[in-house]
Amino acid sequence: MPPNTDRLIGPWRLRIAMLTGAHVVGTLNVVSVLAMAPVIQRVLDLSATEFGFVMTAYYCGQATWSLPAGALVDRAGVGGILMMAMAGIAIGTSVVATAQSLTMLLLGMYLMGSGYSFTNPSTAKGVFDWFPQRRRATAMGAKQTGVPIGGVVAAGLGVLAASIDWRLLLGIVVAATLVFGASCVVLRDSPQHPDRGRRNPLSGLLELLRDWNYGRFALSNLLYNFGQGNFFGFLTLFVRDALHGSQEFASLCLGVAQATSAGARFGWGVWSDLLLDGRRKGLVVGIGIASVLLLAGMGVAEAGWAAAVVLLFVAGLGITVASYAGLMQTLSVEAVKLHQTGSAVGYNGICTHMGAIIGPPVFGAIVDATGSYSGGWFVTAAVVGFGVLIIALGFREGGKT
Repeated sequence: MPPNTDRLIGPWRLRIAMLTGAHVVGTLNVVSVLAMAPVIQRVLDLSATEFGFVMTAYYCGQATWSLPAGALVDRAGVGGILMMAMAGIAIGTSVVATAQSLTMLLLGMYLMGSGYSFTNPSTAKGVFDWFPQRRRATAMGAKQTGVPIGGVVAAGLGVLAASIDWRLLLGIVVAATLVFGASCVVLRDSPQHPDRGRRNPLSGLLELLRDWNYGRFALSNLLYNFGQGNFFGFLTLFVRDALHGSQEFASLCLGVAQATSAGARFGWGVWSDLLLDGRRKGLVVGIGIASVLLLAGMGVAEAGWAAAVVLLFVAGLGITVASYAGLMQTLSVEAVKLHQTGSAVGYNGICTHMGAIIGPPVFGAIVDATGSYSGGWFVTAAVVGFGVLIIALGFREGGKT
């Protein structure tokens, strides 16, 4: 497409900045809740199992809307969907900020997750449409750095929650989300595929459901995300309860995990594009193996561990279990046909979110039943290990230009 026909093709940095920003703002909302978890848990008097259901509600929202979101972005384009996503996230966070009971907290998290479910399909579609195959993982990794960047900012809010009302802090997050959502109007470019609207929106999905290779890939994502969901969902509570750290140190650990993930998400993409010539499966397997070892290591952590050792483990998990998503999304869109990309991200998203739906309640139940976090970490490591076996032995990598 000639540069003068699209105001965004020339300044490609604007495209990647907006896609990254969508993840920064979307993640800021949910990770702010995680960073403030010890405060919220105390104020609302929640058990570990009940707090696990808080994250389950969030991922249920994502899973509910992942398929419709994928089909819709294939037809409607990136910019408009992102505007809708930010509005939904802001509504959910507003409900969380005013919640006085577990029921309202769960409702708010469900709405927040519903809004965010439209973010991944739209940003992945943007990368697939706007970048060539040889640069796709780098672009995907770059926009995925928005997730940990948002997490770092949220960790800072977690520190502030020790002295400032957490509800006020979430109100500020809502305002920032609405402002960014309005700015997404710059991405409302004309559709690149004029025949998109004439296709049955379910046709791509039906084709994917018959693709067993892609089904195994999606299952492995579920198992990997079981690990990521538990890591982020219980990190601050683990540091406070099991390691007897302060709220400030717990937030620091979350910030370190997010900061290391920011560099790793981009770095893994560059590595697969430039050093591995677009081959990504082996790298995902290696990341998974390292994740299993580090998650198991968390199971033997004790209150007497030096802060530096704790931060080293957290950073390692930030580089691994917290950072595979960009590679997985690239594998996802490269394994299907052009008209299926949005639907593929949506289908894969449902399976991915199921891991985070199941994981935290299981982890929380183990903690409540045993009085220890060790069993939760060991089970998490085993589940991720099964995911590694599936993608290593059962998935055939493919690339479409």
